[in-house]
Amino acid sequence: MLAPLNIQSIVEALSTRNGWIEAGAIAVAFAIGWVIDRRVHVGPRGDSRMAKLGAGGVNRLIFPLTTLALLLLLRGVLPPPTVFLPIAVPLVVALALIRLSVYALRNLFGRDRALPLPERTAGFLIWGALLLYYFGFLDDLRGMLEAAELSVGKARISLLDLARDAVIILLAVMIALWVSGLIEQWLLRMDHVDRNVRAVISKAVRALLIVVGVLISLPMLGIDLTVLSVFGGALGVGIGLGLQKLASNYIAGFTILLDRSIRLGDMITVDNRFGVVSKVTSRYVVVRSLDGIEAIVPNETLVTTTVLNHSYTSRDVRVALPVQVGYDTDIEQAMRLLVDIALAEPRVLRGPVAPAVMLLRFGESGIDLELGVWINDPENGQGNLRSALNLAIWKAFKAHGITIPYPRRDVHIVDPVRQELPQTGVEATRAAPAPPASP
Repeated sequence: MLAPLNIQSIVEALSTRNGWIEAGAIAVAFAIGWVIDRRVHVGPRGDSRMAKLGAGGVNRLIFPLTTLALLLLLRGVLPPPTVFLPIAVPLVVALALIRLSVYALRNLFGRDRALPLPERTAGFLIWGALLLYYFGFLDDLRGMLEAAELSVGKARISLLDLARDAVIILLAVMIALWVSGLIEQWLLRMDHVDRNVRAVISKAVRALLIVVGVLISLPMLGIDLTVLSVFGGALGVGIGLGLQKLASNYIAGFTILLDRSIRLGDMITVDNRFGVVSKVTSRYVVVRSLDGIEAIVPNETLVTTTVLNHSYTSRDVRVALPVQVGYDTDIEQAMRLLVDIALAEPRVLRGPVAPAVMLLRFGESGIDLELGVWINDPENGQGNLRSALNLAIWKAFKAHGITIPYPRRDVHIVDPVRQELPQTGVEATRAAPAPPASP
C-alpha cells in the first residue's frame, strides 16, 4: 500500500472509463464524509472529564472514519485493479492520526496554549511527505537537501541534517512538555498543597524536563556536551554585565511563590497601585485594579519595596465613613440610625465585626462621628459601598430631622464713623469724606 506509485499507471487509469469512475467514487466518499461530519455531533454521556474527552475525540474522528469506511466499501465493490484507492486510504488514515494526536495534545497542554506545530501545519507536512513518497519525488527532494550545504566555521552542514536535527529537538521538547503536563495535572488534583507551591513545582519540573530533553537530543545530533561549558560561561558573563534585572526578577518570582507572601486573588497595594493579583509568574505579577486596568509589576519590586497585602491573613477590610451632626442632635439616636443603615447593607459583615459608631471629636461646626463597617469582598469595590451608605444616611437623617452642619461665617458691617461700639468696645474711625464728584 505504501509503495511509490507509477505515474504512468495513473495516467493510463485517467484515460479509461473505470479510472474516472473510481476517482469520482472517491470524491463522492469524501463529500459524504464531510456532510456527515457537519451534521452529526456526539454529546458526552455524563459530566466527567473523561466523558467529555471521549465525546470530543469521537467528533474529531467522524469525518476520517466515515470516509475510510466508504473507501473500504468501494474497494469491495469496484472491480480490480484500483489505482486511486491505494492513495486515498493512507491519506484518510493519516488524517485520523493527525486529528486524534493533536486533540490529545491540546487537552493535555490546555486549549489556551499554542502547540509547537498547529494542526493544519502538521497535516500539510504529513500529507505532503506522503504524496511526495507516493509519486517518487521524496528521494529526489532528499538528494537536493543533502546537496545544499551551509558552511559553519570549518564544518559543512546540509539542509537535510538541519531538518533532521530540528525534528529531533522538537520531538524531545514535545515529550518533555507531555510529561510535564501529566505531572501538572497530577499536582492540580492535590488540593491539600498550596497553589503557589504547585505552581513552583510545575514550572520547575517543566523547565528541568525541557533542559533534560535538549541535553539528551544533543548527543544524537553529534554535538559534544562540553561545548555547553563555553555557553555557560558566556551566560554567566551576560548575567553579570547586563542581565542582572532579568535574573533578579526570576529569583524574586520563585521566592514569592515559595514563601506565599502574595497569592492569586490577594488585594494588594504596591507602587501606588491597588488591585487584585490576577496572575503570578516567575518574572512578574499582574495587578488588576478595580477600574479594569492591569499593571504588570516586576517581581523585584515586590521583594524590595513595601507591599500592603489587604488579604494576607484575612479578606476582611474595614471601611470608615465620617459623619458630622449638629450640636442640637440627639447623639444616641443618630448613632442607632447609623448602625441600622449599615446592617441593612448586604455586603456589611455581622457578628464579631458588626458595624460600630464612634464619637471622634467636638468640631468647630458640629459633632464628628465615624461609622465603621467590615466587608469580605474588597475586590467588588469600596466606592460603591460608600455611595450607598452615604445616600441611606442622608435619607434617614432627613426623615428624622437630623441636620448635617456646614461652616457658617457671621459678617458684621461697621459704620465708618469713629464711635465706641457698646456691644464690643471696638472703636471705629470716621473716614475722611470723599471729594465731591466733578460736574
